[in-house]
Amino acid sequence: MRSKWLMFTVLALVVVVFLGGCASQTTSEQPKAKEEEVKQAAGEGEKQGNLEVVKAGYVGSEKCTTCHSDKYNDFKVSGHPWKLKKAEVAKNNPLPLPKGYSWDDISYVIGGYKWKARYMDKDGYIITTTEDGPGSNQYNMMVGSWSDYHAGEKLPYDCGKCHTTGYSEEGNQDGLPGIVGTWAEPGIGCEACHGPGAEHVAAGGDKSKIKVDSSAALCGQCHIRGEKEKIPAKGGFIQHHEQYNELLASPHKNFDCTTCHDPHKKAEFSITQDCASCHSDVNETFTGSTMQKVGVTCVSCHMPAATKSAVKLGPYKGDVKTHLFRINTDPGASMFTEDGKYAKDFVTLDFVCLQCHQDKDIQWAASKVENIHGLGK
Repeated sequence: MRSKWLMFTVLALVVVVFLGGCASQTTSEQPKAKEEEVKQAAGEGEKQGNLEVVKAGYVGSEKCTTCHSDKYNDFKVSGHPWKLKKAEVAKNNPLPLPKGYSWDDISYVIGGYKWKARYMDKDGYIITTTEDGPGSNQYNMMVGSWSDYHAGEKLPYDCGKCHTTGYSEEGNQDGLPGIVGTWAEPGIGCEACHGPGAEHVAAGGDKSKIKVDSSAALCGQCHIRGEKEKIPAKGGFIQHHEQYNELLASPHKNFDCTTCHDPHKKAEFSITQDCASCHSDVNETFTGSTMQKVGVTCVSCHMPAATKSAVKLGPYKGDVKTHLFRINTDPGASMFTEDGKYAKDFVTLDFVCLQCHQDKDIQWAASKVENIHGLGK
């Protein structure tokens, strides 16, 4: 009898130890399982050979197609992904190369969506010298010409903060010495605005695990130049990517960008509200006028192309529309400070009227502004 009790006691102890071990193992492995789940969701980062990406929880824009295919499709053909593309991707698009270079000599293409393209060599430096010598290194897409950008300089690429997703100033992407910093994804991907998405994916799309920020300040992190209270200018035009500076100086300073734009879409097709939504009285006056009949719209005059990204298209015509909106109809008013380094909080009649009426002068324009909305009615 004593031997039977001894055997039972030993068996019971074995069971307790075994179950205790299993419980301990389960408890200790739960965080690891969660970590592995997040890492698996961030597998795109592993493919890019950047372990920091996995730790930071970025998954890449391609992951978003599963649940957000419509938004992804809109985003994919917008300008945001074009801020930076690997050469192996960019070469499938109709882009010329700097003279003397082949695609085998290129690591990345900067831009190339609508305005301009610049190129990085195999060491990650921006190409500033071609077969013909310094310069002729920026391709201007609207006019099909080459222009000089920091001609002849040894120019590292340090634009990752606004040209990439999941940027860190540490290290060199792909081990290229000319690149300052690393990133999770080249170009502006979904997570550039929504934050790292690994937890969101691992949680089956839990909305509390992803950032949704519709404020103008979010867009203003990149659509800005210098201090937000000033509007930098150069060569008689506002400098490019300053929409946030301009918006804050405009009558619409309390608007969010998403008040009028769907940020996922091409700018040309992103407008969700037209001016008549708020300015119905002015629109009623304008409808049926001579200006309206010939195709002039609100943005033709209130958002003229007073900004230059790549090239100017005329004496008073850049290649990017301004977000200042307010028009100063005084023919003696200047849109810029005396030193030309900053724009004021309005556009002037030369940019508004003389872009189209190139055979007229500003005095003529000033004589026509009275009742311009109802002209011909």
